Amino acid sequence: MTKEYAGPVSPVSKHAQIKLRDYAMGFPGATEHTPWGEIAVKVKGKVFVFLSCHTKGFSMSVKLPQAGADALDREFAAPTGYGLGKSGWVSSTFEPGVEPPYELMKQWIEESYRTIAPAKFVQALDAGTPAPAQKPRKAKAPPAATGKSARKLKG
Repeated sequence: MTKEYAGPVSPVSKHAQIKLRDYAMGFPGATEHTPWGEIAVKVKGKVFVFLSCHTKGFSMSVKLPQAGADALDREFAAPTGYGLGKSGWVSSTFEPGVEPPYELMKQWIEESYRTIAPAKFVQALDAGTPAPAQKPRKAKAPPAATGKSARKLKG
């Protein structure tokens, strides 16, 4: 944790993070990960929303290919850093104690999910059904011995 983020977190910011995390986790195949101390919600291993809560407030980043231009007209939104903004990612930041517009944030999370998720997951969302079953991964067999090591094993 960087020094600038040390200290107490606003209860409003934490509530926003939890509320929007719970919403994102309701999508078919959604899984939660916590890299860098923030929440990343993924589908099939790809992030569709980042949620961060710290002393400077609450922030959310989503990929918005359709709503991105309109989103960037809002005072709380900006292109996401680290080059993600060039790919349609938008970050919204709210100071401590400021409630985000939840319905709008939920619309953006859904758009990001629909953009990132495989078609069968989007179809499950539209049908109101659970995520498609995943094929269990087979354990990889150790590589066959070849060359010098194979000769050593044989004799």
